[in-house]
Amino acid sequence: MSAQALLPILLLCALLLQAHGGWLFRKTKMSTEVKPCVKKVKPHLCKFNCENYQSCQANNICCSTFCGNVCMNIL
Repeated sequence: MSAQALLPILLLCALLLQAHGGWLFRKTKMSTEVKPCVKKVKPHLCKFNCENYQSCQANNICCSTFCGNVCMNIL
């Protein structure tokens, strides 16, 4: 393979690695266990049940309360 063909292929590979997250791809993994709520829970939140953090919308976490697991705002 000629050097003229090898250089664009190497450049393409380097660009694809950067788009993928770099040389060392690091995954951030959230905890799947449901922990007790830190804030005081209001009864109207009991209608927003969840099984894990993926069941809740953005900026919400799944935490354990007196009425089961609920989605609670983290802000």
